[in-house]
Amino acid sequence: MVHSELIAELEADQLKEKIPAFRIGDTVKVSTKIVEGEKERIQVFQGTVIARKGSGLSETFSLHRVSYDEGMERVFYLHSPRITNIEVVKRGDVRRAKLYDLRGKTGKAAKVQEKIQGRRPPKAAGTAVEPNKSEIKKEPKAVKVEAVIDNVSSEREQTQLL
Repeated sequence: MVHSELIAELEADQLKEKIPAFRIGDTVKVSTKIVEGEKERIQVFQGTVIARKGSGLSETFSLHRVSYDEGMERVFYLHSPRITNIEVVKRGDVRRAKLYDLRGKTGKAAKVQEKIQGRRPPKAAGTAVEPNKSEIKKEPKAVKVEAVIDNVSSEREQTQLL
């Protein structure tokens, strides 16, 4: 076996299978294991994805957030065994491959617009199709007219009785 094939085989065993699809601009919660002495705990870091680099086992992504008026940035290995969960909180609508310009901004300038999913899913085959408005036949309103005539005639009878 060639040396590079052996390394590729070892890396393939360590790749995670269930990774959510997230892109630059998305807000993501990353749960990581932290070992303090003999104890283990899970810490959650939520931030905006500003960069994704690399491929395969060495792929990384950078998260940025502002807390207590101080910008924080953290880089995670995507396939790290210390990452227990990645959850996409909201989708961002951006036009850049890297959002490094968020580093110096605070407040409203540091916000990323949320992507709005406006498209309806396509109709499944075999479902009933709604008719056009021109094809819908309207019911005659004779029933309502008759009810009005009955009301008027009953009012006349009541006034004649007085």
